[in-house]
Amino acid sequence: MQKDLLSLIAGKSPAFSKGQKRIAEYILDHYDKAAFMTASKLGATVGVSESTVVRFASILGFDGYPGLQRALHELIRNKLTAVQRIEVTTEQLGSDDVLDKVLGLDIEKIRRTLEETSREDFDRAVDAIVKAQNIYIIGARSASALARFLAYYFGLIFPGVKLVHTTSSSEMFEQIMRIGENDVLIGISFPRYSRMTAKAFDFASARKAQVIAVTDSEVSPIARAAGCLLLARSDMVSFVDSLVAPLSLINALIVAVGLRKRQEISATFERLEEIWDKYNVYEKSGNAGEETAET
Repeated sequence: MQKDLLSLIAGKSPAFSKGQKRIAEYILDHYDKAAFMTASKLGATVGVSESTVVRFASILGFDGYPGLQRALHELIRNKLTAVQRIEVTTEQLGSDDVLDKVLGLDIEKIRRTLEETSREDFDRAVDAIVKAQNIYIIGARSASALARFLAYYFGLIFPGVKLVHTTSSSEMFEQIMRIGENDVLIGISFPRYSRMTAKAFDFASARKAQVIAVTDSEVSPIARAAGCLLLARSDMVSFVDSLVAPLSLINALIVAVGLRKRQEISATFERLEEIWDKYNVYEKSGNAGEETAET
């Protein structure tokens, strides 16, 4: 359901019963808390029965309460401020077993990513990257770490890799102004979504470049312009963005491209090994103390 949930509730409010209006008012005022309540708990909180909550979800057009809850999760990923995320995280995780809970949530996100990512889109993305004349990679804010990681490895495989910086709109457009139909733009964006990345996608799509989106939802701002949509879950409501599943998906993309270009990669890494050895780029196992003394 792509229409904003809060607008949907407000628009249908005249048709609600007295109990349903209480549910609507609570969700409009406390959607960050409602997203993590069962139908029974939400009903108890506002003073209605669980069946009233289920009927409320159906009136909104959802196939039961789980559909409404998914829409609430979708809503809060993009609407919550950093302060609200801290409050919700405290309520959900508490202070005990944080390591176990956070890693468990990340494992679940990788599992859901594996289930939800289109194999067809993944294969088409690999084909487009392998055939591209130039590869542009963009990721703003916390997603910039993923963009740099992807650009580093693709830079070892391809000569025409450009990491797009997003310090300002003018700087960004200057870097992608020559993008064309023989090029690929890979954009990475997760809630709260970057407006810069969405603008770059619209520009690249208008220039008929192949556009690949790595994001969390089909309603993401960069999904509408994407020719290939690679979905990765980043659901943890926290001031810290969980990028484990997106990074795993990007690893798979690098490996798949590498397998298609393995002959070129072998030659490249042979040359790199010579350079690394000549200029002592890496510490040699067993000789660390010896080299340190010489330095």
